[in-house]
Amino acid sequence: MVIKICGLSTPATLDAAIAAGADMVGFVRFPRSPRHLGLERGRELSEFARGRVSRVLLVVDPTDAELDEAIEALAPEILQLHGRETPERVAEIRARTGRPVMKALGIAEAADLARAADYAGVVDRLILDAKPPRGAVLPGGNGLSFDWSLLDGLDPRLDVMLSGGLDPANVAEAIGQTRVRAVDVSSGVEARPGEKDPDKIRAFIEAARAAFAQQDRTAS
Repeated sequence: MVIKICGLSTPATLDAAIAAGADMVGFVRFPRSPRHLGLERGRELSEFARGRVSRVLLVVDPTDAELDEAIEALAPEILQLHGRETPERVAEIRARTGRPVMKALGIAEAADLARAADYAGVVDRLILDAKPPRGAVLPGGNGLSFDWSLLDGLDPRLDVMLSGGLDPANVAEAIGQTRVRAVDVSSGVEARPGEKDPDKIRAFIEAARAAFAQQDRTAS
């Protein structure tokens, strides 16, 4: 059971996520995002989290040079690809960096979910996010959810993380309906775009942990 808080940008909110029991924290390298971190800021925050939690570097269609630069600065344990990376490009990045890779897929209908099979055996985990609306400048972090019932037919062998529109109020429902074992949140724990709220972070983690525990009780 994994809880990821993505788009952290200050020591205080990063500390709040770690103290509340987050399993992963995400650092965004995408200039168009309000959660984007410069290399030096990213280096400082990543060092602050070192040894306390798994650090995830989120990038969008990076070149090899951009990826090398970001990895050198942030030294993440895990990479998250949130662009249009093909299975071939994902496999190349995974082999080149020697790091586990999570790949985000935008979901709006069953046909989108069918693409998950293309990444089976290539990625370490798939992040199922809401497909951004036409004309959106961000591939994720838009605060939108998708129809969770689409996951009813998902291959149970796939390791997935649910994202998109989650917040403290609906994460328990999402876990209960989809039976996922991992969740990811960004805008749902913000006071405003790019600014995380420590109280919302704590509330989200508490709600997710309780839902995971309920899932285990039901299974047993």
